[in-house]
Amino acid sequence: MKVSRRRFLHSIGVVLAGAGGTWAGGGYARGDRPPNRASQPSWWHGLSQFGDLKYPPGFPQFDYVDANAPKGGSVREGVIGTFDNFNRVPAGVRGNIAAGIELIHDTLLLPSLDEPSSEYGLLAEALTYPPDFSSVSYRLHPQARWHDGTPITAEDVVFSFDAFKHSNPQLSSYYRHVVQAKITAEREVTFSFDSPGNRDLPLILGQLTVLPKHWWEGGRASGARRRIAATTLEPPLASGPYRIKRFEPGRMVVYERVKDYWGEDLNVRRGCNNFDELRFDYFRDLTSAFEAFKAGDLDWRVEYSAKTWATGYDFPALAAGRVVLEEFPIRNMGLMQAFAFNVRRPKFKDPRARRALNFAFDFESINKQIFHGQYERVSSYFQGTELASSGLPQGKELQLLQSVREHVPAEVFTTAYWNPVGGSDETARGNLLHAMELLKQAGFIVENMRLIDTATGEQMQVEFLIRNPAYKPIILIYKAALERLGIGVTIRLVDPVQYENRLRDWDFDIVVNSWVETLTPGNEQRTYWGSKAAQTPGSRNIVGISNHAVDALIDHVVFARNRAELVAAGKALDRVLLWNHYVVPQWTYQKLRTARWDRYGRPQVLPKYGVSAFPTIWWQDSQRVADTDGSGG
Repeated sequence: MKVSRRRFLHSIGVVLAGAGGTWAGGGYARGDRPPNRASQPSWWHGLSQFGDLKYPPGFPQFDYVDANAPKGGSVREGVIGTFDNFNRVPAGVRGNIAAGIELIHDTLLLPSLDEPSSEYGLLAEALTYPPDFSSVSYRLHPQARWHDGTPITAEDVVFSFDAFKHSNPQLSSYYRHVVQAKITAEREVTFSFDSPGNRDLPLILGQLTVLPKHWWEGGRASGARRRIAATTLEPPLASGPYRIKRFEPGRMVVYERVKDYWGEDLNVRRGCNNFDELRFDYFRDLTSAFEAFKAGDLDWRVEYSAKTWATGYDFPALAAGRVVLEEFPIRNMGLMQAFAFNVRRPKFKDPRARRALNFAFDFESINKQIFHGQYERVSSYFQGTELASSGLPQGKELQLLQSVREHVPAEVFTTAYWNPVGGSDETARGNLLHAMELLKQAGFIVENMRLIDTATGEQMQVEFLIRNPAYKPIILIYKAALERLGIGVTIRLVDPVQYENRLRDWDFDIVVNSWVETLTPGNEQRTYWGSKAAQTPGSRNIVGISNHAVDALIDHVVFARNRAELVAAGKALDRVLLWNHYVVPQWTYQKLRTARWDRYGRPQVLPKYGVSAFPTIWWQDSQRVADTDGSGG
């Protein structure tokens, strides 16, 4: 992204809060009388799903940026794996998308990092919607341009929406309630919904990546036609603050700042995207990436290994103060990280068998032996947010659960969810005895030290499919406990390409997976847990959940009319997912561990929901660069 030192002087029309004061489409002051909506549409500079917008029309910049941040310099980051694609449309379905590709694209709106659910105009200068939320219209900035200088048009928006909806299974589910994208004026596109009341859809559509129709429908120099649904290593035309400068497939990609970027004067871009170059180097494993960082070949590193964080940062540059370690609190999301079952397979059909495998997982011992006691156990699909369930259901949450009572486990109403607790030989033995009892109830018996499925006469065998070798020592500890139950266990480490292919084909028993939750969850819940997504290859519902109660509660999340309804629906959904035992929850750490060479500056106060906000609002500090010159590890 990129900053401007000139004020953006475009004026947006009338500003109005949402119906009932629960969904704000603008920033009028509390107590002001909104104009009469029956007479004409009202256009707003931003929107928030619930509550008021923080920033009024014509605001100069976000509070968390430094408008005078210097431009220039570079950042080098490491990525594990490989890439073979620059096209975002088939991403997640075909090929491996290049790291940082979002830097070259603009969206209709841009999120604020100091509000939980607000977005402001980027490609769209304004938006409007009817009182029943049955549609939303976006009006494009007249200045918006592609990197080749041609205007961004309403045709481009419709083309982009159709491409993502029809060629990306994940987004197809995400957009399933959007029935049409139609040009309704020269620079205006209206999205129509299949039913009213979905307050999440305008925000979702604000995140639409807009692609150039004329480029994708044009031909290459060779005469071959471009295909929007295919992977490509041809650098695509885009409109964002960066463009691809150079690359080597699978090895590195470099982005350069666009000096004549059309959004130079936008308030949402001021103080952002200050680096001239952003480089991503690819590595086969975490060890080689860490060594490159210590040698000074990478500038910024996110540390995911508790062991490395506790014991690995002891090289000379750190002692000399040329490398800085810093943790940033994570307030912008919840997270479920877990061993995820493929419940499409008969051996995992019974929830008692899945629960038994949780009893075999001794988190407390693993946390002590491998993680240096740094983690806590995940106990919610919305871990770290107010939507995480606890205790017994009450009030609105209980009412929602009563409406699907016949389709949910009885424990939902009688018992607060809990994970088994280990940490000692005695508790481990007790947990395994309980696991064995659950397996017997699920139709398994032990014969000659092997756990046999009485329906098939075969031993229960499970394969852990992983692409990150760091999980292997953890699974080896887990493997020993499972083998004591008579389960045959294999661990298969594969390369990223094979891993993604097997995941798309649902060719796995158990994988390590994580689901990130925003502070205002919505339609993405269908792609995570919805029945339709369970049958859609490439969707995020890798577990294969097809559950009437889950579908019904997702609807309540999506169509929540206010924050209280959303929280109640989220807690109810969380509770039903937990008590169906679709996963064995793993661990979490509510801070981002980072290491960096001390070459960079940043605003005094970072945005509440931006975590580190690196490199978006940081810049290169010339004095620090001079102090760290020539400093390897």
